[in-house]
Amino acid sequence: MVRSILLRGFDQEMANKIGEHMEEHGIKFIKQFVPTKIEQIEEGTPGKLKVIAQSTDGREIIEGEYNTVLLAVGRDACTRTIGLDKVGVKINERSGKIPVSDEEQTNVPYIYAIGDVLEGKLELTPVAIQAGRLLARRLYAGATLKCDYVNVPTTVFTPLEYGACGFSEETALEKFGEENIEVYHSYFWPLEWTIPSRDNNKCYAKIICNIQDNERVIGFHVLGPNAGEVTQGFSAAIKCGLTKAQLDNTIGIHPVCAEVSTSTLTLPSLH
Repeated sequence: MVRSILLRGFDQEMANKIGEHMEEHGIKFIKQFVPTKIEQIEEGTPGKLKVIAQSTDGREIIEGEYNTVLLAVGRDACTRTIGLDKVGVKINERSGKIPVSDEEQTNVPYIYAIGDVLEGKLELTPVAIQAGRLLARRLYAGATLKCDYVNVPTTVFTPLEYGACGFSEETALEKFGEENIEVYHSYFWPLEWTIPSRDNNKCYAKIICNIQDNERVIGFHVLGPNAGEVTQGFSAAIKCGLTKAQLDNTIGIHPVCAEVSTSTLTLPSLH
């Protein structure tokens, strides 16, 4: 059951491809519905539960019976009860998140915040660790380097693994304008899928480039086996200013999934 869209905040072309792959393998998505009530019908292991749900527009109510119900409730910023109001730190009243500067400084100059409580930042443990390290170095070691919250590699461990770093296509178009963005993409067939003839034309890679900046790579997205392992290395290259020309001039390792980024990403997409 999906309240709105799959993988909010991620590139939606990639998210939809994941959804299509899961549907082809028997997963049913009920979109634009939210559960309103869960009742136990039968005890046991597994037992039986009745789920009542309402459409997000409030016009329709559905119900179904299931053995198991899992809820992805997300995170809640527990900032309202720790005394921030007493020291004057402002929070977003709706989300509880804390607005900060690019140096993690709150509206109170001597109070800083890092991690998942930050407004508009990624809720990832490695990001919080890096932000904390850099903050400590700036405060006590005379350093100046700030945390990069854009070129952050991350992986969604869906059945078709998804690795991403940098801007989604939607965000890139919004920030830089369609005329300044080029997107290169390709399907690929992993070697380990060829013998059992598994799912040809399901694994997919996409590279988003800023035309005005020498086609610098500002977004990297890949669906396929070990996508996270592939993305980790490319994230370092992206932070070093990787361009499309440099990718084209790189010799790929055959036959591995990462080869797709060097040899077959030649077709610009239509936004």
